[in-house]
Amino acid sequence: MQSKFHIKKGDNVKVIAGNERGATGKVLSVDVKKRRAFVEGVNMVSKHTKPNASSPQGGIVKKEASIHLSNLMVVDGKGNATRIGRRLNDDNKLVRYSKKTGEEI
Repeated sequence: MQSKFHIKKGDNVKVIAGNERGATGKVLSVDVKKRRAFVEGVNMVSKHTKPNASSPQGGIVKKEASIHLSNLMVVDGKGNATRIGRRLNDDNKLVRYSKKTGEEI
């Protein structure tokens, strides 16, 4: 059985722990098995690449490394980091909402 995460692809998140604490960005992808996420512009690492067809020169490429989900918090519409809850809306659909403001995300 797959567990539910508070973070999904496309969410705006804030890093709450680690070297990148305080940084915000958009989630590019979530690795469900490892419980890690890639966030746009956060936790950048240098990757050395060999010359190949797509990059004939090779060299050093900056790219995002993954961050554990426990170090991320969803940012609501007002820009506040908040915890996430789930509830049924008027159409009986399960939606996520901000625990701080009560707004749907």
